[in-house]
Amino acid sequence: MSRPLLLASGNAHKLAELRRLVQAAGLGLTVLGLDDAPAYAQPAETGASFEDNAIIKAWAGAESTGWATLADDSGLEVDVLNRMPGVRSARWAGVGASDADNLELLLRQLDDVADDRRRARFVCAVALARPGTEPVVLRRTVEGRLLTGPRGHNGFGYDPIFLPDGYSRTTAELDPAAKDAISHRGQALRAIWPELAALAREA
Repeated sequence: MSRPLLLASGNAHKLAELRRLVQAAGLGLTVLGLDDAPAYAQPAETGASFEDNAIIKAWAGAESTGWATLADDSGLEVDVLNRMPGVRSARWAGVGASDADNLELLLRQLDDVADDRRRARFVCAVALARPGTEPVVLRRTVEGRLLTGPRGHNGFGYDPIFLPDGYSRTTAELDPAAKDAISHRGQALRAIWPELAALAREA
C-alpha cells in the first residue's frame, strides 16, 4: 500500500481536489480524509493568519494519527473590505453558515461598489506536518475581481462571483482541470509537490 497522506479537512470538495491533483501528478500517495482516520478532536482555528490556521490543523492531524498531514487554510480577501473576509471566509455570515449564506452577505456588502473597486484575491496557505519535524508552509494567491451576481455551478464557496485576471469566466464556470491550473489551492499544492514526492519515496 502507498504511504498515507491525511488531509485535515472535512470539506469534500477540497478532498476531491487534492486527490485529483495527486493522481494527475503521479504521486504514490493514498490521500485520506478525516472520515478515513481515527477520530480526534478538531482544533479551533484561532490563528490570525492563513498560515497559522493551516499549521494548527496539520499538527493536530499528525500528532493524533502519526501520519503525514496536509492542511490548508484559504479564503477571499476583498480590498474594499480591508482584505476581509480573510480567515473568516467560511464563517462570514456566522458559525455554521452555508456557502450560499456567505456569498449572499458579501454581495450585499458590495452592492454599491463600482466594478473598478471590486478587486479581490483568493489566498491559500498549505502546511505539511510530520511527527518530529518542523512543518513546511507555503502561500499562493490568485488575483481577480468580484462580479455583482453568481455565474457557474462548478467550484464552491465564492467561486461563482470570482473572475480571475485574464479570464472571461468565473472559477465556478471553469472545468476542474482549468481551475486546478490557476487556483490558489492548486498553486500551493504544486509548490509543495517536492515535499510530497519525497514523502512518497519513503513508502
